Amino acid sequence: MIRRAAVALAAAITLSGCSAVGTDGIYDLPLPGGADLGDHPYRVTVQFADVLDLVPQAAVKVNDVVVGRVESIALGGEDGWTAEVVLAVNGDVALPADAVASLRQSSLLGEKFVELAEPYREQSELDTGGRLADGAMITADRTNRHTEVEEVFGALSMLLNGGGIGQLQTINRELSDVMTGNETEIKAFLANVDELVTELDGHRGDITAALDGLNHLTTTLAARDEQIKGALTDLTPGLRALTEQRAALVTMLQSLDSLSDVAVDTIDRAREDMVADLTAIAPVLDRLADAGQDLPRALEILPTFPYTDEVLEGLKGDYLNIFVTLPPSDDYETPLPPLLPLPPAGTTSTGGR
Repeated sequence: MIRRAAVALAAAITLSGCSAVGTDGIYDLPLPGGADLGDHPYRVTVQFADVLDLVPQAAVKVNDVVVGRVESIALGGEDGWTAEVVLAVNGDVALPADAVASLRQSSLLGEKFVELAEPYREQSELDTGGRLADGAMITADRTNRHTEVEEVFGALSMLLNGGGIGQLQTINRELSDVMTGNETEIKAFLANVDELVTELDGHRGDITAALDGLNHLTTTLAARDEQIKGALTDLTPGLRALTEQRAALVTMLQSLDSLSDVAVDTIDRAREDMVADLTAIAPVLDRLADAGQDLPRALEILPTFPYTDEVLEGLKGDYLNIFVTLPPSDDYETPLPPLLPLPPAGTTSTGGR
């Protein structure tokens, strides 16, 4: 019985080896266990900048649950040097269209596997990109890899062998040298810093308003980029003209300086005369001030002479006394003109006199 089983096993191995001719090698041989792909799995291509030692048949996990396997790894991408990994995923696993992929390690020295996950979103963001479908591609900008153990040990070795530890000792020694004997100044400095931070915190609203105003200003300037550019372009000829007339402008300013010197000298020399004139005119101004409203009232008669403003308040039919002086003419035979027009014949005058 045992011999027959051994012969059957040898025959099976021989047949398997013969059937493997023309295949991709041992990776095509079925392995026990593994992911359950279901009846309708879908395939996703993932681009990695570096796949490390990932191999076909490696696991594909979602939330640490195996949901698929790696089918193939090849070079691709636009530059031809990007690793493209084809994953077979169970058809019942639903992932968003913008899913991300990362290359992880099952343990410290364990095997590599590909982890698929939803991208991080804020609570206000919604998933509106649909679902990951067969033939989809996760580009390199949505993939990453975890740090390798070798990289951690390399960094630790650099830190211990004259790296950061030695630098910390040097920094500690220099700080001790600086602080020794300067405790009072350092305490005063820290107190000033605390006061400054307190003042800044008290004016937090003003600082925020200033930043908001600056943001509004920059937004306005950005919206008027064309106008500003045009203004600067139009200023170029004016600046060129000022540059060409620089000598004339300098001469004009020098002349103004000389003129100011002459004016100051003239005022200094005429100061006594000006003071005397102002002293002499002071009594006149005092008398005008004493006149008060009498002078304006007297001036009101001039444009209405010989009728004052009181005449305008009279009504038709009122009496008004007017004294008129008419000098006689040299010709005594000419009669004096009548003071009022004569009324028509047969009527009597009822007007004022």
